[in-house]
Amino acid sequence: MLVAHGASEVVVAPGEVLEDAALAVEGGRVVAVGPTAEVVREHPPENAERAIDAGGKTVMPGFVDSHTHALFAGDRSDEFAAKLRGESYGDILAAGGGILRTVRSVREASDEELLGNLLSHLDVMLANGTTTVEVKSGYGLDRETELRMLDVLARANREHPVDVVPTFMGAHAVPEGRDADEYADEVVDDQLPAVAEQGVAEFCDVFCEEGVFSVEQSRRVLEAGVEYGLTPKVHAEELSRLGGAQLAAEVGAASADHLLHATREDAEALAEAGVTPVFLPGTAFGLGAEYADPAPFVEAGATPAIATDFNPNCFSRSMGFATTVACVGMRMAPADAIAAATHGGACALDREGDGTGTLREGSPADLQVLDATSHVHVPYDFDTNRVECVVKAGEVVLDD
Repeated sequence: MLVAHGASEVVVAPGEVLEDAALAVEGGRVVAVGPTAEVVREHPPENAERAIDAGGKTVMPGFVDSHTHALFAGDRSDEFAAKLRGESYGDILAAGGGILRTVRSVREASDEELLGNLLSHLDVMLANGTTTVEVKSGYGLDRETELRMLDVLARANREHPVDVVPTFMGAHAVPEGRDADEYADEVVDDQLPAVAEQGVAEFCDVFCEEGVFSVEQSRRVLEAGVEYGLTPKVHAEELSRLGGAQLAAEVGAASADHLLHATREDAEALAEAGVTPVFLPGTAFGLGAEYADPAPFVEAGATPAIATDFNPNCFSRSMGFATTVACVGMRMAPADAIAAATHGGACALDREGDGTGTLREGSPADLQVLDATSHVHVPYDFDTNRVECVVKAGEVVLDD
């Protein structure tokens, strides 16, 4: 049993913050949460295997980072400088940089190198309070490398405390010298059957974007993925409004991600279909682009999520920083940004049903203890990581 008591705040769930509160954990799940006096009376800290004096601290759910490309090799820091010189994302991609450059590096890397890279990134994520992270393949763009990437994701999930949720994204870019239509057929006819047989991936994602995959090509990939048991996700309306959000609604995707150019009509379609809009403010920050507006999505009744989009083009592994940029760039209230980074992320990964992303009774005991009196310090103290302790499934996995 674990008991955290005397917390200045316990963030239980969206809209539910308790002061001078405590929680108790047994069997990897929260069994009690409420005023400290009540919780410790039923669950005395002196009887617990681990007692955490959270006086003056904040206890909140672990972050659920629902969109990353954290498995990669190579270095693209020079492209950061190129963007500042005025080169666009499309310019860099057309010159053989961007995703295709990382593809070459991943194909050349050994499995052990890829695993080591990913585990080091997961260490940083954990230290910043992330307890669940989605990671995509998509830097292989051929059957062999995509399967290798998914196998590395499965190994990382077994070896690291952070839960790794694997997504197949063979349709991340069009390989050099290939036709998009022809390559989409390869993803459907060659890669997806092998991915299904391997049995690692949970989701199937596609980059529905001008110059990458059209709406119809994307639909073909996603519908084939559904036939193989993979839940759809869509990179939608990032660089232009092509129709990816409407496609996500039509195929019943778990999420539509980016949405920088989405409209109110798109927001309403996603909300009606129960698709989680995932906002990636760090991407807009890195591109110097306008931020997505979450207001139409919230007004339509959708549950927003925010995620890091950690990748070689958006090198941030901190969900705390994502909440800062969501507050400053997207004008989200701190409490709403925290909710989007926890419960919202769980919704984007179809994990809200078991309470992931909350600390309600019965929820998984995935939590972080912050050296701060309020959750507001997560986005406010943007130069400081306030995470002091992380608990995963009831076990202390990081303790400063």
